[in-house]
Formats: sequence, structure tokens, C-alpha cells
Amino acid sequence: MKKFTLVLFILVCCFGVIAQNNSIGNNDPEAKKLLDQVSNKMKTYKAIQATFTLKIEDSKGNPQGSKKGTLITKGNKYKLSITGQEIYCDGKNVWTFDKSANEVTVTKYDPASNTMTSPQRLLSNFYDKDFLYKLNGDQKIGNKTVSEIEMTPVDKTKNVFKIYLYIDKATKTLYSGKALDKNGNRYLYTINSMNGKASINDADFVFNKAKYPGVEVVDLGE
Repeated sequence: MKKFTLVLFILVCCFGVIAQNNSIGNNDPEAKKLLDQVSNKMKTYKAIQATFTLKIEDSKGNPQGSKKGTLITKGNKYKLSITGQEIYCDGKNVWTFDKSANEVTVTKYDPASNTMTSPQRLLSNFYDKDFLYKLNGDQKIGNKTVSEIEMTPVDKTKNVFKIYLYIDKATKTLYSGKALDKNGNRYLYTINSMNGKASINDADFVFNKAKYPGVEVVDLGE
């Protein structure tokens, strides 16, 4: 559960490059300018459907696995799917489904209490207040020129101590992201596709236990 929550936190940080007002005074103005450009484009999307690849490396750069996933969001609703696990949120409840155990844990949606389980919370003005960021310059990845933004959480108790976002200079969209945790692990995300005009039904954000015979429901919201 904790590992999957970490995946959600890092991924939404990568997707939610939203720079708001009231930023920390030491933040790089050039980085903020770029984040604002990406933010303006993201704000035009009423619903997002995206696919991504997650690669995990140890502290020496040795591969520890690779997974593909999807993320759909609309308002404060979201669904994250990655190999073996899914999280659904309809804005009222959160369902965390472990396919191998055929078990789903249900909790109440409360964005004010835990920023790590809510894309909507991550896209609010806490973002600019909780991270220091700076522009590290441009680099080539394949045939793309990307700008690297380095982000450091203000809260030093977080397991993730550094996040790097790579912004496509031509399109002003996110190309990839990388996060480092205190255990030495590296999480590398590449956005394979993103549709900002996706047609998504509200039912897509609700876990339907009828589709999973014998699923055990652990309701922590009662």
C-alpha cells in the first residue's frame, strides 16, 4: 500500500506541474515561468487519459523492474492502474485494489488529510509552497530538446527527497520525470501518450466489485 501510494505521489507530481501564486521566495523565476506555461496548457484539459512507463533502479543504476500503467483524471476523480494494482477515487471514496490478493481496501476521500493520495490536492496551491525548484538547463533526449527542472521537498521527512521534471521545449508538455528516495531507489517515468480531451464516464472512477468474484472488501471508512 505504501509503495503504491508513493507511485501515485511521484506520478501526479510529474503530471501536475502546476505552479500557483504565493511561491517560496528562493524559487528560480525561470523555472516558474516554464512551469506556468505547462500549467496553462494543463488547465485547458477537462479530462486526461495518459499512459506511462515506470522503471525502477537501485542506487547503482541497476534495473529493478519495469511496469506500464495508465492514469485518468477528471476534477477530483482519478483512476491509476499499474501492473497488479489499481486505485479508484470518485471524489467521495478511495478504493485500492490488490489483484494478486483479490482484495480491495476502501477509505474515505479526504484531500486535506493526505496530499499523497489526491491528485486534486497535488494540483492545488500547496504545490508551490511545499517544493523548492530550479531550472538546470536543456539537454537532448532522443530527438527532443527538454528542460530539466529540479524539485526539492521543503518537508525533509518525506521519503522522496528529489524530483526531476523534463519538459519538452517545443510543446511545453511533460516528457518524463525522475524521483529519488532515501533508500537509494530511482523511479523513472516516461509519458508515452496523453489525451487532454478524453471522454471519461464517472463510473470509471468507481470500483465495481461485481467484476471481481470473491473479492475481499476491507472497508476502513465505516
